[in-house]
Amino acid sequence: MLVAGVIATLPGCGLFERPQRPAWREAADKACAARRTVRMNAYVQPARSIDGPGICGLNQPLKVAALKDGTIAISSAATLNCPMTEALEKWMLDVVQPAAWARFKQPVTQIDTMGSYGCRPINNKGGAKLSEHAFGNAIDIGGFRLADGQKITLVKGWTKGDEQEKGFLREAHIGACNHFTTVLGPGSNALHYNHFHVDLAMHGNTSQGPRRYCRPILRDLPPRPRLDDLPDPPMLEPEIDMARSMGGNRNQVAMSRQPTAALVRAAPVQPAPMGATARYGGRMGLDVGAPLQMQRQPALAARGGMLRDDGVFVPPGEIGD
Repeated sequence: MLVAGVIATLPGCGLFERPQRPAWREAADKACAARRTVRMNAYVQPARSIDGPGICGLNQPLKVAALKDGTIAISSAATLNCPMTEALEKWMLDVVQPAAWARFKQPVTQIDTMGSYGCRPINNKGGAKLSEHAFGNAIDIGGFRLADGQKITLVKGWTKGDEQEKGFLREAHIGACNHFTTVLGPGSNALHYNHFHVDLAMHGNTSQGPRRYCRPILRDLPPRPRLDDLPDPPMLEPEIDMARSMGGNRNQVAMSRQPTAALVRAAPVQPAPMGATARYGGRMGLDVGAPLQMQRQPALAARGGMLRDDGVFVPPGEIGD
């Protein structure tokens, strides 16, 4: 007993200390709460803290039955932390719903989930590190349901669905890679053939934000359906603008494309006497009796050169280019 008491009082020995969750998890929770983007309502409710076994659990879990004030149901209420709830709703609003409207002309009304919180290792492999599911920092999604009742599943729609189902699921996957730090879908490995796994694991930071892991990497998307049967408009040839420097002062004069035969010579414009106010815009130094096209850029006109009939100034030596 004496030995046990001595060991227990040794500072920093930690022989009997319980493992602690990484500090970044609590910091992420507090930052999310401070943003106040996740609001408590009938569909998002705080739950009892989950403590263990081991370091599994959440200090401030949320029970999420639906998103966007109940307009997007979750098939089975998910236990998530605040950051995951926030990211899930943003992904649905920014990516999934626009894709559904574009491809099916109706919104998603339900997420079919295959699991959220669960104290288990990655891929349920013994000895592996804990999954983000063990911290309420992940959710598995097996499919979506549309307003008319249509069900789009990963197990069928990803490979056997029609063009729009395939396009919708791939748009959802690609967009998820901008909202979560881990995204795994069909083709990433054998275990994800029938669902998306999305989480907010800490993979480290880069100069451009958090490091992300997204598999499979998708490049080509089936095209969205046409909005109507009207023919596409012809391509327009863009205007060609050229810039010329004026001597050593670097002033640039834009010239629109016009026939060179349209150039007309303009006499230098004399500034108005001091104290005189021009009738055009109330500016000083304009010759109110001269045509408007000759009153543009008097400082440039005084150098000589040409004013075309459309009012564009052409510097000396540029005539006939």
